[in-house]
Amino acid sequence: MNGLVEHPASKIPEVTLVFWIIKIAATTLGETGGDTVTMTLNWGYLLGTALFLSLLIVFVILQIAANKFHPFLYWATIVASTTAGTTMADFADRSLGIGYAGGSSLLFVCLMATLAVWYWTQGSISVATVSTPKVEIFYWIAITFSQTLGTALGDWTADDTGLGYDGGALLFAAGLAVLAALYFWTNVSRVFLFWAAFILTRPLGATVGDFLDKPRSDGGMALSRPIASAVIAVFIIACLLVLPQRAGRHPGQALS
Repeated sequence: MNGLVEHPASKIPEVTLVFWIIKIAATTLGETGGDTVTMTLNWGYLLGTALFLSLLIVFVILQIAANKFHPFLYWATIVASTTAGTTMADFADRSLGIGYAGGSSLLFVCLMATLAVWYWTQGSISVATVSTPKVEIFYWIAITFSQTLGTALGDWTADDTGLGYDGGALLFAAGLAVLAALYFWTNVSRVFLFWAAFILTRPLGATVGDFLDKPRSDGGMALSRPIASAVIAVFIIACLLVLPQRAGRHPGQALS
């Protein structure tokens, strides 16, 4: 006995550089994949939201029911959340007419409320503690709101500020660089830095995705959405095969 208490194994990956590379690719896929269904296939934002939200619910149930970390299941759930986030943000911003600023503000409030309730009931919002069904539910609700918020922020920055898709991508990349500097050279809360980075990687992926598939007249490259989505999906799968991930360690978990 080493005196450490055995905790349920975490079902989310260790947060490493590989995690962030796949996360950015997944958010870009969420943008191009969502646009493929709502725009290229002409499903519209409402039907697109219904489709991807249903898929997200199924994947979250499978993720919670799993007894250990499964990389492909986890990242499929992330892709479902980012794709649902794309269509939900577009539906709120455009179909409901509340605009990018209104949508971003509403989603920010929803995310902060989720994190506040999570902290109030569990005492921590660290992803290192995501190892029980109740905490997993909080985690995936927060993830979905952060993905949707990121989409709205990306569209707001690219369309309403005049920065365009390439300028927006550079802005969010610079923000992530600042967070990385804070991580390596300061003692700023790692929990805060994780959630800040998780939110900022979403608009970065959104602006990159829009840059790839939007018309040239709108500042994009006018690439095929289905082809771009397929290429990004292959990249993610290759990363998972070549760069294996392991589950994050729960505080106090006994060393094997």
